[in-house]
Amino acid sequence: MNAPITIAVILATVGVLLGGSVILTRFTSRIGIPIALGFIAVGMLAGSEGLGHINLDSYSLAFRAGVVALVLILFDGGLNTPLAVLRPVAAPSLTLATIGVVATAVIVGTFAHFGGGTAWPIGLLIGAVVSSTDAAAVFATLRGSGITLKQRVGRTLEAESGLNDPVAILLTISLTAFVLARDINNGQSVWLLPVFAILQIATGGTIGWLAGTLAGKLLIQVRLESAGLYPVLTLAIALAVFGVTTLIHGSGFMAVYIAGVVLAGTHQLPHRPAILRVHDAFGWLAQIGMFLVLGLLAIPTRLVGAALPGLGIAIVLTLIARPVAVALCLAPFRYSLRETLFISIVGLRGAVPVVLATIPVMAGVTGARHIFDVVFFVIVVNTLMPGTVVAWLARKFGVVGVAPPAAATTILVESNEPTRSSLRSYFIDRALPVCGVPLSDIPFPDGAAVTMIVRGSSLLVADGGTTLEAGDHVYVLASPEAESTVRLLFGRPEILE
Repeated sequence: MNAPITIAVILATVGVLLGGSVILTRFTSRIGIPIALGFIAVGMLAGSEGLGHINLDSYSLAFRAGVVALVLILFDGGLNTPLAVLRPVAAPSLTLATIGVVATAVIVGTFAHFGGGTAWPIGLLIGAVVSSTDAAAVFATLRGSGITLKQRVGRTLEAESGLNDPVAILLTISLTAFVLARDINNGQSVWLLPVFAILQIATGGTIGWLAGTLAGKLLIQVRLESAGLYPVLTLAIALAVFGVTTLIHGSGFMAVYIAGVVLAGTHQLPHRPAILRVHDAFGWLAQIGMFLVLGLLAIPTRLVGAALPGLGIAIVLTLIARPVAVALCLAPFRYSLRETLFISIVGLRGAVPVVLATIPVMAGVTGARHIFDVVFFVIVVNTLMPGTVVAWLARKFGVVGVAPPAAATTILVESNEPTRSSLRSYFIDRALPVCGVPLSDIPFPDGAAVTMIVRGSSLLVADGGTTLEAGDHVYVLASPEAESTVRLLFGRPEILE
């Protein structure tokens, strides 16, 4: 009889926490505080020593929820990083995601050993847990400031954050196994862990590529009754890819991310806007959920003992480990000094370290709860230090990109059947040859026409007498044969598939 009441209490609590966290983002973005800190604060207020008195002391539950959250986050990241975006920065991003992660972990571990008296394996384990970055935290802060980054810098940060999560996960698991093997005096096979890690990444990448390719063909060929079923199918694909890859000892996280990247590059993907919107919501839900869990698991009275080492590691991570690792990795790729400095400083931490910090606790590593508390401080300080000045740093280092303002109205076309023609929007800059020209005088190729014009907050009918003005957002429907000519007239589309 009490079951419905218990469920109602749980659902009401979850609803209040999620709703409060989402509403809080409006205020944090306005005053320049990173969104992640708001989520953590809500979790702590609701925690066992806060106003809510919610006692969440289950690291196993946090870990399981975290795995699901990472699958959603990585798949959404892949869907928003198609091959056309990833390819130009693949080499530097992959270098940052592999060598950069290892270098960051080693530098942090060295400081933890010599500066904090931590044993070598434990210090390296802490370094591995905090080694991955989260581009979503950077871009969320920048969007609140109304600026964008130069393409090369932004794409590097975005691609790195998607690729380095699986590497950081494998490194954390390997070091946890190493610590446990030392504890039981059976470290003979531990030195094979780097080989196994490489095999897992290769296996995950291969399966992810195949799965993404097959998934794209499946989505084009299948005929579902409702547009809402397509995101359900892509979610099922993500979960299955992770599960199958993990069962055959590959990196399920790498597979999920690569599958999303390949799927994002699939042409004529049906209901693409709906799929992206739903997975964007899943990604945000996962991020919010993990930061809330971090706040709920944090015990303020217990955190006191981890404050000093956590603060020291956070400072070293932000000002030494990350910059040194980025400088070494980007040196061969001719990034300017300003670009390198910006990428190194704004490597913010996201939800991944929260999940990774539960792995040593789950495995029974001695002092693992202290590691979790240290990681809590690292995430908070690392998010606060560069997170509050990301926009200022972007202007200071000259990496602000020139991007057209977003249209007040967005027009999306969804089709159950693959179509040859595509609808894309173009921003009318003063320098374009079509600016100030009536539509009737523009030499459109066969198979191309303007369908709608967004001017300010108004929608204009596209007739021959309409003159294009600077600041307009023009929607052009064009066949594949006409697209090259359309781009000569209107430049690059605002949203690339």
